[in-house]
Amino acid sequence: MTISDAVPTKPQTAAPPQTVPAAKRILLSGPDVGELEEEYLLRAFRSGWIAPVGPDLDAFEKELADKVGVAYAVGLSSGTAALHLGLLGLGVKPGDRVITSTMTFAATANAITYCGAEPVFVDCVDDGNMDPIQLHRALKDSIVGGTKPAAVVPVDLLGRPADYDRILPIAAEFDVPVLVDAAESLGSRFRDRACGSLGQAAVVSFNGNKIMTTSGGGALLTNDERLAEYARYLSTQAREPVAHYEHREIGFNYRLSNLLAAVGRAQLARLDGLVERRREIRRRYRDSIVAVTDGITLFGDDNEHRDNAWLSAILVDHSRTGFNAGELGAWLAEHDIETRPLWNPMHLQPVFAGAQMYGGEVSEGIFASGLNLPSGSTMSDADIERVIATVEVFLDRRAR
Repeated sequence: MTISDAVPTKPQTAAPPQTVPAAKRILLSGPDVGELEEEYLLRAFRSGWIAPVGPDLDAFEKELADKVGVAYAVGLSSGTAALHLGLLGLGVKPGDRVITSTMTFAATANAITYCGAEPVFVDCVDDGNMDPIQLHRALKDSIVGGTKPAAVVPVDLLGRPADYDRILPIAAEFDVPVLVDAAESLGSRFRDRACGSLGQAAVVSFNGNKIMTTSGGGALLTNDERLAEYARYLSTQAREPVAHYEHREIGFNYRLSNLLAAVGRAQLARLDGLVERRREIRRRYRDSIVAVTDGITLFGDDNEHRDNAWLSAILVDHSRTGFNAGELGAWLAEHDIETRPLWNPMHLQPVFAGAQMYGGEVSEGIFASGLNLPSGSTMSDADIERVIATVEVFLDRRAR
């Protein structure tokens, strides 16, 4: 009898399925604040400048304008407020038409309606940003129809700049001003220019989930002194510069507070590091999930446009993977990992059901297949590995 005959062999079994480590909830994009923000905030608080304006707001506006490379920054209560005042400053009025991308958050279209204007939506290209061909078509149709649009509002989706090499000349051809919705792209660059410096004006957001935050807030950025001063005027209830309260226009309570501006100054000082951390997270997803999985691609990858990687998203091709983005998102949610679909296009929103739309197939496809993964700069290396491991477990189970 041989040794092999004497030693019983174990039956061959498949490797046990991987398990997901339990841990705290991982957020999609939480605020990244710490000691520096606390220091700036307490200093502003102790100075007595608790009222809406003050020296930190003045300093924040100057530092932000310098960072982006524009002459003026107006600190406001939200990016939506900045969009509203920017449109009013460009002369948008009731009955006007404003062309914007359908692939965006509702605030872009909402601000247009605040002016009494009508949004006209255009489809996107594969990176989710405004399709220049559809933009040209929409502008040409409007001019031929005798209703010249009052403005064009392109959106830098998830922090990736739109194609301004094509969009700006097209708008100039029809003599229509451009207000850039750069709410998501602070810290990105287009060619040699910072996002926020393109168009007649641009807006950025400091909402709690953005690349930098003041908890809530935004800014209008421009080289146009008249536009900046008009926004400041409207944002403080359109009060005339006289001793008593006098108003010749309808104004708004849209000014950013001095305390929140102090937080913004600390965040702005850290902006480059916040961007680099998000880019590192994207690289990790690219190398560990996308590069090894057939049917999953990285959406809006960084390239020569210098994307700030605000949110890292993937596209899931159901025909190749056998599952869809929603199924993967549900699995991650079960394990306390927050994800979110890409924006539901505005032309699919019930509130804008009657709006004019150019194209739509590309944005609808992106919405159906896209999933935002956790991207916040507060994520630890262990958090990143946990997201990757949880996706790997899902993929392993689906392959069985």
